[in-house]
Amino acid sequence: MTHYIRFSLDPDASPTVSDAIPGVKYGILDGENVFEINGLGGTRTGAHFKRSQLRLLPPACPSKIVCVGRNYAKHAKELGNEIPAEPLIFLKPPSSLNADGDAILYPRISNIVNYEGEIGLVVGKRGRHVKAADAMDLIFGYTIVNDVTARDLQKKDGQFTRGKGFDTFCCVGPTVVHKGELDVNTLGVKTYLNGQLKQDGSIQDLIFSIPVIIEFVTAFMTLEPGDLIATGTPEGVGPMEPGATVRVEVPGIGALENTVRQDKP
Repeated sequence: MTHYIRFSLDPDASPTVSDAIPGVKYGILDGENVFEINGLGGTRTGAHFKRSQLRLLPPACPSKIVCVGRNYAKHAKELGNEIPAEPLIFLKPPSSLNADGDAILYPRISNIVNYEGEIGLVVGKRGRHVKAADAMDLIFGYTIVNDVTARDLQKKDGQFTRGKGFDTFCCVGPTVVHKGELDVNTLGVKTYLNGQLKQDGSIQDLIFSIPVIIEFVTAFMTLEPGDLIATGTPEGVGPMEPGATVRVEVPGIGALENTVRQDKP
């Protein structure tokens, strides 16, 4: 399995840093070794590093983060919502990106912050008005997402922007695996809170499949290389508190782990 990563030579680089910033690079992770490549899915440049030397970043640099709400029937039910008749789409801002190992900042204006483990898609090429039959051609590979949500603010606002959009609320990574190396039909996602299993879902349980999502989204939005799609979360979402550790696992890709700490003024 080839694990693609994105990294910086600056140990203090922000998880939201752009690819245009010097020192931001892509690589292949092989144990403790990282082999630099010329872009996601590119060829090796000949440079190599030790993982301990690098600042691991979210594995893609999206112009937008497209999310699918209520895409598992049991999750919709647990929150008291109807199953949507068509994909329920919302956006998280790129400023919400967070890397594996980084802290999730618990907002001072929220009292209920939830984890939402998800399977993520990284877009590999530009697409508009893409039919479902051709949708998988658009995808480079799969990653892991924790769509952190201030549930009280989401309910108060009646829409998702504020509750989903805080800085650090889109944890992604640590790697991307090319679609050709994984059987998408067997992918599953598990979420652990402080070591206790909370979510255990299968991509087979999606209400709207990946091709349906791609066709629906590209009917009104152009997807660009590096864009991220979060496919939805299974049942079992729940609150996190400062001091907690949340870990999202997708077999074949790895594990995304973040701690939670109170945001400061």
